[in-house]
Amino acid sequence: MDQRHFTIIGGGIAGLSTAIALERSGLCATVFEAASEMRPVGAGLGLAANAIKAFEALGLKRELLSAGHALNGLAILDPKGRTITTTEGLGGPGTEQCTIHRADLHALLLNALRTTPVHLGKRVVSVTQDGTKATVQFDDSTVHSAEHLIVADGVRSAARSSILPHVKPRYAGYTCWRGVIHAPDLRLHRATETWGPQGRFGIVPLSNERIYWFATVNSDERNERYRAYRIRDLVRHFAGYHEPIAGILARTTDAELLWNDIHDLEPLDRFAFGRILLIGDAAHATTPNMGQGACQAIEDAVVLAAVLRDEPDVTKAFRHFEHARRTRTKWITETSWRLGRVAQWEHPLATRSRNALFRMLPDAINKAQLKRITDVRFEGLAGG
Repeated sequence: MDQRHFTIIGGGIAGLSTAIALERSGLCATVFEAASEMRPVGAGLGLAANAIKAFEALGLKRELLSAGHALNGLAILDPKGRTITTTEGLGGPGTEQCTIHRADLHALLLNALRTTPVHLGKRVVSVTQDGTKATVQFDDSTVHSAEHLIVADGVRSAARSSILPHVKPRYAGYTCWRGVIHAPDLRLHRATETWGPQGRFGIVPLSNERIYWFATVNSDERNERYRAYRIRDLVRHFAGYHEPIAGILARTTDAELLWNDIHDLEPLDRFAFGRILLIGDAAHATTPNMGQGACQAIEDAVVLAAVLRDEPDVTKAFRHFEHARRTRTKWITETSWRLGRVAQWEHPLATRSRNALFRMLPDAINKAQLKRITDVRFEGLAGG
């Protein structure tokens, strides 16, 4: 067993995936999570082929595909349900994609941990470091000394704020509602996203006859009117959009409705700071327009374990990780930001022109972008 020990701040997708990857590589870790209990939270998410390849390196591909729902295609539609652009034929070698409820993914990751302890109710107040250790101060007045510290506590990372106090989440210009319903009669085999002047509406099939939906609307940040929106308001807002949008909304209760503004991080110049490394959303949070937030967090875990396997000096390994990940995550963050801005256009003339342009784009362009996202390779981790 490698004697190096790692402290991980954050028990979400990035933190737990990293803990698993380190375990599989014979490394020891401890996870500290701010929440006082691991409760099922969130809605659905998509995992593209790059994330599935990373899960294969972790030895968890079979478990993931069993818990998730295979996705055969994605279509962007206009409010009348007409196709703007589509990506079909997913699921072949190297192009497998699946959707999964965030709570199911979290449970899968927790169950995959073998020896790593997870301490709950440990909310970070500050982080410092010297030549021998990193020191974490928690809000319960306890202090933890870390040999090496991996920061994975999300876009609003308190740990990152100690290192980069000037870095704040960047508001994308639109707000989002989400929900999950049970709909055995809606047998969907592909995901759809409808773009129109009133905003976007996404419909994503999940396992166990569930559907995850989301709706995004242009707004100023922390809009109190939208905060107060209930299902009836969304039904009225998207009244001109095609079915089954109204029907899906009608099956969602107000108690099940989730709402939040959309943020990312403007790409950082650094992830590595001596004994401290930023990963996941704490390092490169992205808007959800390319479905790559969770995927990139899982990639981080596998890449970090690989560089630690090859480089015994952890500070050097952290810099190698930064070099390996910064360009790719920057491209994804910036591309997703631009895509979101275009998808949220409201002016009728602009939206008609956009839709016409997308319809004329050769299929090769869509495939080239998909290939840039998914054409990655990961070596299996020992012990997976």
